[in-house]
Amino acid sequence: MVSVVHSLATHRDPDRSLQALGEGLSPAEVERLAEAVDFARSVYEDRTLGSGEEVWAHALGVALIVCGLKLDADSRIAALLFAVPALHENGLSRIERDFGASVARLVDGVSRLNRMRPITRGFVAVSAESSDKNSGEMKAQVEVLRKMLLAIVEDIRVVLLRLASRTQTLRHFAAEPDELRVPVARETLALYSPLANRLGVWELKWELEDLSFRFLHPETYKEIARHLDEKRTEREQFITEASALLRQELAAAGVANAEITGRAKHIYSIWNKMRRKDVAFSEVYDVRALRVIVDEVRDCYTALGVVHHIWSPIPREFDDYISNPKGNDYRSLHTAVHCPDGRALEVQIRTREMHSHAELGVAAHWRYKEGGAATAEDRYDEKIAWLRQLLSWRDEVSDSSDWVRHYKQAAFDETVYVLTPQGRVIDLPRGATPVDFAYRVHTDIGHRCRGAKVDGALVPLNTPLATGQRVEIILAKHGGPSRDWLNSSLGYLFTHRARLKVRHWFASLALEETLAEGRALVQRELQRLGQTGFNLDELAARLGLARSDDLFVAVARANINLRQLQAAIRGGEPPADEREADEVLVRRQRESSVAEKGILIVGVDRLLTQLAGCCKPAPPDPIVGFVTRGKGVSVHRARCRNFANMRAMHPERVIETSWGGGSEGVFAVDIVIDAHDRQGLLRDVSDVLARERINVIAVNTQSRQGNADMRFTAEVGSIPQLERTLGLLHDVPGVVTARRR
Repeated sequence: MVSVVHSLATHRDPDRSLQALGEGLSPAEVERLAEAVDFARSVYEDRTLGSGEEVWAHALGVALIVCGLKLDADSRIAALLFAVPALHENGLSRIERDFGASVARLVDGVSRLNRMRPITRGFVAVSAESSDKNSGEMKAQVEVLRKMLLAIVEDIRVVLLRLASRTQTLRHFAAEPDELRVPVARETLALYSPLANRLGVWELKWELEDLSFRFLHPETYKEIARHLDEKRTEREQFITEASALLRQELAAAGVANAEITGRAKHIYSIWNKMRRKDVAFSEVYDVRALRVIVDEVRDCYTALGVVHHIWSPIPREFDDYISNPKGNDYRSLHTAVHCPDGRALEVQIRTREMHSHAELGVAAHWRYKEGGAATAEDRYDEKIAWLRQLLSWRDEVSDSSDWVRHYKQAAFDETVYVLTPQGRVIDLPRGATPVDFAYRVHTDIGHRCRGAKVDGALVPLNTPLATGQRVEIILAKHGGPSRDWLNSSLGYLFTHRARLKVRHWFASLALEETLAEGRALVQRELQRLGQTGFNLDELAARLGLARSDDLFVAVARANINLRQLQAAIRGGEPPADEREADEVLVRRQRESSVAEKGILIVGVDRLLTQLAGCCKPAPPDPIVGFVTRGKGVSVHRARCRNFANMRAMHPERVIETSWGGGSEGVFAVDIVIDAHDRQGLLRDVSDVLARERINVIAVNTQSRQGNADMRFTAEVGSIPQLERTLGLLHDVPGVVTARRR
């Protein structure tokens, strides 16, 4: 077990405290520590914390816990000086001057975490009282708070100092009860004990859990403790006898250096197992437990055979965490057996190296050492790299699958965590702006965003946000986004999600304008013909359209001309010569509609253009034009093979072409998919296209010898949309390649 000295027994004995704090340090470091003790006591004299604990008692208690974790001298000094910035003028600069920049950074990090306490405690309190309907959202927010606690600091030792501080606070409440201990305990179980588990600081994790459980469920805690006390004498006698028997059998099997001890399961863990398995205390098999520590891995399995030879194993109660370690790299053999008295016994078997990791956790990797070939900075970088990998692992934390999915997408250094005025945590990619924040909170807030305050100060809307900032959006009563937000050079929008919402708003606005124009044309024609009461949906159906809005759009875009509209209103057909003229007109309008998509022919105004069917260009493809005979300009992709051949034969017909500013609409492209044929493949591919709102206008699929060749002609709005869709198609099971032809 980690030897964490209890502060309440030592803080009134300065000599004993200083001796304990200096354990494992050099004489020079012990001298620095003594200076920090004197300085802290002079600053903290007669000061108390919000919990009612004396500041000096708390600081000393935290420092002793940090010492027990074998952290370095800077960490111990930072623990002693944690409250100096709040209680001493220019305290942080004084710390940097007298104790070094490293200590100052640690103290500043602790201060930043302390400023988050009202936010975290308040949100966890709301989470505890929330309805089942909102419990999923609340759990997700608590998980984001955990990530924010880790992301807000640059040095992971700051988090260890915070865990030590919380442990000391709970110890104080255990000695001097206070009404504040209930919300503190609730916050601890929601945020800090999972963090201790994630970091592998098992000793603090167990103490945080047991003390918090004691404050939140005192009667249940006492009942479990009473059961343990009733069995203590019997358990101690059994452990003594079982240890002697097992040691004798191990020696006979050639495992001579085995260390055997009895292990007490902590109360919160017992309660969790009773609740998880819905069993009584008597059915918790590991209340009586032995731990066997051996030299080699092979000795672990030898010892396991000996245990199963002495006692009968309980079915389905064996776990091999050596062959299959837990996500936090915990390794051990766990088995439960029936003893001659009929009761259960749990036996854990591990090597000394495994035991060191299980008991000391992160402390074994933070032990301060001098000398060696590598510099302190090199060793520190290795520790940070190891810990950052460790932080991505989870064990016994809620919503683990969701955590893994999100955590793989964004590591801490690629994500910022900012706060709403109500204390809700919003995670955004690094580089996000207040406008991105507004759209993340709600689409309507993004549309009406006109200004932003960060930590109470007005800032430009293109200001990048940082972790820990509180962001308030200034809203207009009405209105929408600015077109400037879509200008990437201005930096208003960083996230793709926010950019899509702005584009959708302007697309909807353009559609409304088109609908209004078409509606006015239709109503004017109905009025001219004296048919103002005509059913518009029926009129749309006569023209082969599903609803009246489609009719308005078609009329506004001249896809349906006035002669066709008049004929539909009258219920008859136009004369044959008029129909032929209409078809020619419609065909020319459709051909010339390319101009509406923004194709500019350099030096020529309103020249008939058409998109080449061989390469099907779409913005922002580089394009070139080729003057045809009688069909205007054919627009090709710059790399089109057909165009290359035509240019070689008739270079004089090549004309410079580009996409204009209004290049919006849909464009036909060819998608080619090579895949291993299977049942349901076409359905899965079609589902992706449907989700991405890709309209498929032609399909050709063939299957030969287990391979599928699938070709789609689809309408897309832009190449980025196509590339995103191709990426999703490539992830469909069985698909080998998905590309544009």
